[in-house]
Amino acid sequence: MELASPTPRNGQIGRQITASSEKSHGSMFEPQTEPEKETGRMPTSRSLIQPSHQEAPEKKLTLFALRLALLEKAASGIGALGFIWATVVLLGGFAIILERVDFWFVTAILLVEGSRIYSRSRELEWQRQSTWSISDAARNSSRALVYGSGRLVHMIKALYLPITSTLPYFARQPKVTSSAPAEPPPDDQTQIKPRTWTTSEVPLLPYAGWVFVSKNISKLLYWFQLAAAVACVVLSLLRLYRQDYGNTDAREVQNRASALNIFYSLALAEASVFLMERVYWEWKVSVRKFLEQVNEQCGFGDSGIAWIRRFFYDAYSKCVEGSVFDGLKMDLLTFASELLLSNSVEEQLTGARMLVKFTENDRFSADAFRRIGTSMPAMERLVEMLSWRNHREQEIRKSAAQIVSKITGKKRNSLRVAGIPGALESISSLLHIKNARLSDDGILQKGIIMDEGDHEFHLRGLHILKKLANDHDNCGKIGTTRGLLTNIINSTHAEERMLNFGSPSQIMIVEQSLKLVKKLVATTGSTGEVLRRETSNIVFTIGNLRAILKYGKKHDNLQSLAMDILANMALDKGAREKIGRTGGMLNLLFGIFFFEENAVQNVDVTQKLSSNAGEALVMLTLESPQNCERIIQLGSVGKLVGCLENTTLRKNSARLLRNLCAYAGPDLQHKLAGIAEATKVVLKDIMSEEEKCLEVAIGLAAQVLRFTNASEFHDALAWAGTEMSELAAKLVQILRNDPNPSVKVPRMRRFVVELVITMMQVETQSRELFKKLELEKELKCVLETTSELECFNVFSGSVGLSPHTTTLHSLVDTAHELLNNVSSHNTAESGW
Repeated sequence: MELASPTPRNGQIGRQITASSEKSHGSMFEPQTEPEKETGRMPTSRSLIQPSHQEAPEKKLTLFALRLALLEKAASGIGALGFIWATVVLLGGFAIILERVDFWFVTAILLVEGSRIYSRSRELEWQRQSTWSISDAARNSSRALVYGSGRLVHMIKALYLPITSTLPYFARQPKVTSSAPAEPPPDDQTQIKPRTWTTSEVPLLPYAGWVFVSKNISKLLYWFQLAAAVACVVLSLLRLYRQDYGNTDAREVQNRASALNIFYSLALAEASVFLMERVYWEWKVSVRKFLEQVNEQCGFGDSGIAWIRRFFYDAYSKCVEGSVFDGLKMDLLTFASELLLSNSVEEQLTGARMLVKFTENDRFSADAFRRIGTSMPAMERLVEMLSWRNHREQEIRKSAAQIVSKITGKKRNSLRVAGIPGALESISSLLHIKNARLSDDGILQKGIIMDEGDHEFHLRGLHILKKLANDHDNCGKIGTTRGLLTNIINSTHAEERMLNFGSPSQIMIVEQSLKLVKKLVATTGSTGEVLRRETSNIVFTIGNLRAILKYGKKHDNLQSLAMDILANMALDKGAREKIGRTGGMLNLLFGIFFFEENAVQNVDVTQKLSSNAGEALVMLTLESPQNCERIIQLGSVGKLVGCLENTTLRKNSARLLRNLCAYAGPDLQHKLAGIAEATKVVLKDIMSEEEKCLEVAIGLAAQVLRFTNASEFHDALAWAGTEMSELAAKLVQILRNDPNPSVKVPRMRRFVVELVITMMQVETQSRELFKKLELEKELKCVLETTSELECFNVFSGSVGLSPHTTTLHSLVDTAHELLNNVSSHNTAESGW
């Protein structure tokens, strides 16, 4: 069921979470050879493989950086040669005999070029830092709308204040005047002032304030280099054109003209290559909008251009500072992961945003999941971010939760996440209920979360846990993590007002909590036993489920989940008693089972709810004399007998009646006298039904026949339109057709043997019929093929639970003795 949300953000997360398919576990009345696992939203690996013809967009950036670096290094090489030539040959050898004009031209060119090269070596550093000013501006734009007037005053005052007062505006947190009283923030979200400078806002001069800050320096350096290169070109061309180097006829200055031409040519070449690099840069970036194209291909949106610029400058720096091929090794995923591991909040936020974009993009998501999942530092940082509660880090926490919820859809990733020390504690912090309130009667309602942001974190946490719970071992870790199971149970709380008028996000939290609890209590093996016991030991569990059954008539999905949880919890003997003695629980279940308490108009939904209620009641009465007594006292036996002719209710009704007959105490047997009316219906079903319905009918017949005599037995056969010989032949034929136990109907042969014994006890004439039908031969075959499969009442996956009190071998021995008219007081099965 997809629930709309009052905010787009919560609506999106609701759709993402409910999009996960919820496969219900197989019936507990037959074993499951392989436990069913949930398939998350993530497609298969094959469907996510990036097509070979689609290149990663950042490869264009690194190639662009390589080409620019080649031009840059070529210019640097030519410049170095020019400097060597000037210092060694010209100024070193001819400085005294150079013409005055050439001396000053050479000196000017060296100074200009030296300054340009020095500023060039620093420009990349400033450019890389200046990219964060773009990101900061985007992040602070919404705040500027609120604090705009205050910021303007702050900027004006900054011109006259000393450097100590020119801290970044938002870091200083100016007080905003408002007519409404300010509400103090919660303790866990107190705004903490940063302990370091924001690079893009560092004031370089003590009394200039916001005018001379670092984000403007890269622009100054850029234009200075252009001016220096142009000046170098002009000066070089001017001297090369005039060629007035003085008298060169003298022997000591005969090489002066050649030396100067070589120097001016080198200076011209260096400046020309640099200007060519700048033209190439402007053409690609300003005219062709190259960075914007890459950003669009990456799907980053408007805010992504700052990320692309920062990535490009980092790649370009590596190409310039080291080998020109170093930048080719960079990619955006690695870049985002490195930012995530930074100590800077801005860089962490940028890295998290980039990874979110990659995981949402169908083209890049497969590679993103693989790269993040195999990077333990990135995984550990993402998990650590889940527990961050500072106000400045909430968006980082949100992005981390979104990423973790997606990557845990893969089993191998979920195992890695669960294996990180403290991971489940961090995930549990997402379920932290910050704002609880009291009801009218003063009871703390732990399931109410008032803040919509908390709703989103809560849903993310439940979604992550639900995916982790797909693995058996992870379920055990969830159960043993301190306080986590209690937090999950608290999330299932839903009082009448919330179920009727609650927001979609509140209902979604309850639904996802119930789905998670269902996964946990349905866990197989010893882990499941511990989880069911721990879940039932939490005092709020059964009460929360009762409230959902009582007030959740508008939410059939919640009621269905609640009843599935009750049925699975009932696999534990202690839990059965706790559920049974909880006031009104059995009444609510019977009301839904008999279509009395459910207002849903959809027939299919109503029948599904009834089936779930019936299964829960069957499990609650299994080997529980106390619950059987409670149901008998409710006066529901007659209704159950009447439901045997209802095609929708008959299976669970038959199972319930069988449990009442088999497990009710001896002092209640007289109250089941009216159950003999069921004999007619079940005998008719035995002759007409197949497989599961046949197994259930035979199991009930073996019990209800004990409440009849020979005359009533014959009357029931006549009502069913059959004869004893036909019934006996049918039973023998079932044993003959099923020489081995069946997974679909594991109790079929046991129930047949029980019914044969009861028939021979009620009507001795049936013994001769069974002898003629060679029943003894079939019983021998049963002994030779008996399996563990036939020794249990219910199953948790492939693990058998609640073993039968009497073995199948003992039943076969009893049948042999009755066939041979051997009386024995100790061979009859107790309890049936």
